[in-house]
Formats: sequence, C-alpha cells, structure tokens
Amino acid sequence: MTWPDAPVSARHVEPTLLLSMDDDCAGADDWLLDIALAAISRARNISLATITARMKRPPFWTEVWPGEHYKFLAALVDVVRPVGIVEIGTHLGLSALALLEYGEPGSKLVTYDIVPWHAFGESCLRMEDFAHGRIVQSIADLADMSTLDLHRDVLRDAELIFVDGPKDGHFESDFLSNLRSVKFKKAPLLVFDDIRLWNMLSIWRSIQVPKLDVTSFGHWSGTGLVHWTRSEDAP
Repeated sequence: MTWPDAPVSARHVEPTLLLSMDDDCAGADDWLLDIALAAISRARNISLATITARMKRPPFWTEVWPGEHYKFLAALVDVVRPVGIVEIGTHLGLSALALLEYGEPGSKLVTYDIVPWHAFGESCLRMEDFAHGRIVQSIADLADMSTLDLHRDVLRDAELIFVDGPKDGHFESDFLSNLRSVKFKKAPLLVFDDIRLWNMLSIWRSIQVPKLDVTSFGHWSGTGLVHWTRSEDAP
C-alpha cells in the first residue's frame, strides 16, 4: 500500500487499527514497565556504529531511533542481561548483531530461520561471527510442534526471545501456541516485532500474559514486550 503523493521516504504505509485498552485481556506488570523505562533511557546513548559499518548501502536502519528497533533491542539486552537469547527470523542479521552488541561476554544467541543466513546477498553477518559459537543459526520452523520439540532445550534456557517471523497470519499464532508447552527455567522476555501490522493485530491482542506496547520507542511498525510468566495461560 503506497501513498503516491508523499515523498519517497514516506511512501511505506501499512493498514492498521486504533484499539482502546479498556477491553484488552492483559496489560503491563511492574517488571515490564521497569524494563521498558530503563531500556528507553539506555537506548539514547547506545552506539551501533560497528554494525552500521557492515551495511552495504543506505538507509542505515541501525542509526534510526526512535523509528527502528535496533538500538532499543541492544538496550533491552543491556538492561535484562540475558545469557540465553533466541531470535526468530535471521534475515540480514542486523537484529542478531544488535542483540549481542551489549550482551554478557558468555551470552549466546540462537537465530532461527527457514533460509540460511548466507543466502541473503546483503547479509551483515560474517563467517567469523559463528566461529566461537556465540551466534548459532538453526534452519527450522518453530511453528511446527515436532520441529520445536527438537529445540525445546534451547528455548527452555532462553531469557529473551525476539520474534520477527513472517507475519503471515499463521506463524506467530502457531508459535505462541507451541510455546505454551515449554517449561522455561525463568519467565523470559518476549519481544514482538511489527505488532501494529494488520496480520498481527489480533495475535497481539489475544496474548493473555503481561504485555506492553512500546512502538514509539521501537519499530514504527510496532514493538511489543511480553513477560511470559505462565505458559499455560498464553494463547
């Protein structure tokens, strides 16, 4: 969907809805509010210059904040200090790199996709990023329960899960349903991308554990935080 008379930089327009919170089935808890406020403050001084330097041409999304989520993702890691990080959707690798930029020295990120990272011609990942095992890519579709079963141990140890799947109206819903079966060692922070996109509206709305929309400080298309406190109560 485009806006023909708008400047080139403003032509990416997506349909969405405005929804009141009075009938939402869940709101934020104090933990989410504290995490969000701390990350917003921290993001103001986050530098991702080393990641930006890997990009082959503009626009340099990692330098856009607010409006893009990369500095906010790095800030969340700096605040939460997760050791186990899971990413759903590798793509060009910018989010994976941002999630590790301010992480603990011993932290590890497993990024899932159905396409190998090197198949993307403009990937910002490099072979040396995988040399020491701090980043691992798994080719798997976690919307499939039998596949998720093979990666259950990785998910169980995760303290932060960044969900940036296809937004096709099915994957995120199926993934959330499957996630209910995972017995986490610690209730993780889930970060959802694109929660304001049309196919994500009902999925985001249906989440029944503490959640917080932080779009103004994350991605223009929507950023949501979820405290995955009780798997059995999730949609």
